[in-house]
This record gives sequence, structure tokens and C-alpha cells, in this order.
Amino acid sequence: MNIVMLTNTFTPHVGGVARSVEAFSAQYRTRGHRVLVVAPEFPDTPQDEVDVVRIPAIQNFNGSDFSVVLPVSGLLTEVLDEFRPEIVHSHHPYLLGVTALRVARYRHLPLVFTHHTRYEEYTHYVPGNAPMLRRFIIEAAVRYANLADQVFAPSESIAELLHKRGVTAAIQTVPTGVTVEHFAHGDGARFRTLHDIPADAFVVGHLGRLAPEKNIGFLAAAMTAYGKTESRAHFLVIGTGPSSQTLHDSFHREGLGARLHIVGILKQPDLSAALHAMDVFAFASRSETQGMVLTEAMAAGVPAVALDAPGAREVVKDRSNGRLLQDESARTFADALQWIANQPPEQRRALEQAARNTAAIFSMQNSANTALACYETLRAQTSTEHVEQEERWRQLLDLIKVEWEILKGIGSATESALVKHDEAQ
Repeated sequence: MNIVMLTNTFTPHVGGVARSVEAFSAQYRTRGHRVLVVAPEFPDTPQDEVDVVRIPAIQNFNGSDFSVVLPVSGLLTEVLDEFRPEIVHSHHPYLLGVTALRVARYRHLPLVFTHHTRYEEYTHYVPGNAPMLRRFIIEAAVRYANLADQVFAPSESIAELLHKRGVTAAIQTVPTGVTVEHFAHGDGARFRTLHDIPADAFVVGHLGRLAPEKNIGFLAAAMTAYGKTESRAHFLVIGTGPSSQTLHDSFHREGLGARLHIVGILKQPDLSAALHAMDVFAFASRSETQGMVLTEAMAAGVPAVALDAPGAREVVKDRSNGRLLQDESARTFADALQWIANQPPEQRRALEQAARNTAAIFSMQNSANTALACYETLRAQTSTEHVEQEERWRQLLDLIKVEWEILKGIGSATESALVKHDEAQ
């Protein structure tokens, strides 16, 4: 099959969607399928990419580390004529999602849409963060899903949420699988030595974008609460993002700065080594659609402590491969970390094996099998036209643009008023 993927985030950007597109593309290619990825330009984009088309983009949107791509399907015409796609797979309802819809309609191809993100959880990057904008964004994503011939939900929780919100298109649960063999081995002891982590430390780890929507403030509070009661505790954080300073300030304020190790973005084999250096994986996000980093940690045999939320609840089984917490309090989270630390060796080994067993269930091979079976079914069908729904979706996008301009204007006016106030003092 010839599959074209359109995504607003891709390497070298670090995030769940980028990693998902990369992982599925690699798996499809190993099975003999052709994949063309259409993605935005990013700083430090690799120069030797194969079957990747980069679209001009506005970098660092509104102070975030995201790029805003320009939905210009005309730039793709010659490339797509040569590639001859059979499946169009969109990974966003906006920006290049618009282009994906145009390509699918013009070429009479099936449109697949993966609802990776709870987009309403990201409105803090928009001036005002208005409730009306959140409602518009939810509705636009639902309408876009109903324009697709097939919707992929990364977890059962998100599939249920989409049904409740009014998605009537066919929904298939397709999590981003973990390539188990990539994480099965790693030199954790050497990694600890390189980063000045004691060999006998109890290492609490985290992997992901360090951003407000990931509940980093709460995670910092929980980890410092644990650090104040457990002298052996060290904290290993893999990732970057706007909330890295929040972590740094929290630990230094509590006198624990020397026990915080933020190592930035890691690639293999360093990533696997870092996971093997951990004793437990801490995860506090409530905005996820799937537990991808959880399954990667579990593939390295690391049990997890997580808040009960979409994505996490499908992966973490309480007291089997970690702890799944109903109560979002720093003390409860700290106590769960201590519960892991207190397990006798035999129970620790059972937790670690249960984690590996979970990762095997969420393997990339299993996920790719499910996705490719859907593609094959769609390829035998004619793409569905949704003319009336498409017009309503476009009208809703126009409303989002208007709301954005209003909020931007309010933000600018407020900033100007504050400046004038300060100058008058």
C-alpha cells in the first residue's frame, strides 16, 4: 500500500504525535508498504530524510515549542501524483488536517483520522483561554472525525469519549505500540554513573514534554514530598519544555536540587539506558489519550505510579504492574512511590515482570496489525462524501478564527493598559 501521513508535528520535535507517526511509518515500511510523511519544517530538521515532505511553518507558536504549519495542499500536487497514495491518514483536525481532507476528497481516497490529542487541554497557549474557545475546539474535532472514513482512537477511554461527544464515524482503538526490543536492554548502572546518581539510590523517573498540560506542577509537588521523606530518592527526568523551570524551582526551594537530574532529550541507546536506571516511573498527566511513555518504561521492566486518567488506566494495573491512583494529592502519590520502594525483592521482580508483560500486549506489531487491517478494508471501499458536514466543519473553523482574534485583541489591550498603568506610577 501507499500511505500518506499528514501531521503538524514530526521529528525533530519531541512529543507523542511525532513519535507515533515515526513509529507507525517505520513499522509499515519494514512490511513492504510505502509511507510518505507530510510535516512542518522545524529547526534542525534532518537533511537526509527519505519520503518526507516539509511544509513551511511559523515556529514557536505563542511561546510554545510547537510550529504552526501553513495548509498548502498545492505544494504537494506533483509529489502526490508521483507517490500515488491509496490511503490518506490525518493526525490532526487543523492546519495540515485541512490539507489531508482536501487531498482525500480531490483524489477520492479514504481518509483516516487519529484523534491523538485532547485539544481543549492546550488552550492555555491561546490568549484568554476562554471556555467558548474550548467548546469550539471540541466541536471542530468531532465534526472533523465525522468527515473521516475511519477514526483511530489511541485508547478505549478516548474511543468512549468520542462516542459520547457525537462521533458517528467508525472508531477503532489503535494505540501507538511500543517496540519492545528497543527497550528490553540498557546499561542503567553506567547511566547512573555518568549522571552522578548513586548506585544504591531509589530512582523515580519521568519521560515526556515538560509542559503545563502534563500536570508538571503536581508532579513536582509529589516528587519533592517523597524526596523529603526518603533520603535515598533521586529523580531522573527525560525531556524538555516550558515547565522545566517549574521542576527546577520546586526542587531547589525544598533543598532537593542536588537530587534532581534533568537530562533533556535522549535517543537510543541512551533512552533505554536511562529507563533501566529507574526503579519506578512517575506519571501525573490527565491530558493524555494513551500511555505511550508508560509502555516504554514497562518494556524496560519499570513499574509505574500514575493518576487514574485516559491512557494511564489502560496500561497501569493497580498493585500488579504499579499503582493507579484515584486521589490527586501529593501525599498519596508519594506514599505510592514508597509502596514500590518497600516491596521485598520477590514482589519487586513480580512487578517488573508484570510491566514487561503489559508492554508485550501493547507491542508495535500488534498495533500495526490492527491499523493495516483497517487500511485494507478501506482500500476496497469508495471514500465517503460528507458535503453538508464538511461545510459545517469549515464554518466552525471560521468561528474559532474569530474567537482567536477576539481573544488576541483582548490580550493586546490588557497588556497595553498594564504598560500605561506602570508608566503612570
